[in-house]
Amino acid sequence: MYQNALALILITYAATAGTSSATDEIVLELDPAQTEIHFTLPDILHTVHGTFQLKSGTIRFDPATGKASGAVIVDVASGASGSAARDRKMHKDVLESRRYPEAVFTPERVEGRFASEGVAELQVHGLFKIHGAEHEMIFQTRVENKGDLLVANLHSVMPYAQWGVKNPSTFILRVSDKVQLDIRATGHTHLGTN
Repeated sequence: MYQNALALILITYAATAGTSSATDEIVLELDPAQTEIHFTLPDILHTVHGTFQLKSGTIRFDPATGKASGAVIVDVASGASGSAARDRKMHKDVLESRRYPEAVFTPERVEGRFASEGVAELQVHGLFKIHGAEHEMIFQTRVENKGDLLVANLHSVMPYAQWGVKNPSTFILRVSDKVQLDIRATGHTHLGTN
């Protein structure tokens, strides 16, 4: 009788554990010190490379439904390309970083199968707010899950001129009207509940 009761408890626990895990969401807390944000702006003469710093980032998503939420906040004023004169122009005339000091990506859904261990290829859809306006954006994302540590590499192309951000091209200098964004983020994951 004791063994039957124990078996019933184990079966009940297994059933309820399976149900609760289906409602669990994954919470990713990004570490600004271990996150690199790179931009690449093609130019006829040479390509401009630069960086931005992450202020903070939290992404929550449900692997069962793909629904996501949270915010990834970029410090626009930290933008640097290795040329003081170019950076002054970028902040004053292009990004207007005093007026718009932050850019925020708000994830809405994740497509692809998230692996509890190993590597997964995902698409992260959301809204990117920059220069005072929101735009739909998709990041092609490769994540490597190592227990509670997750390393993500994200790539997207931002049509900044189409979004109302000034193109810094001049008569002599001609740059693309799109900028490539590449992010390497490291963060810690834990389970939350919907």
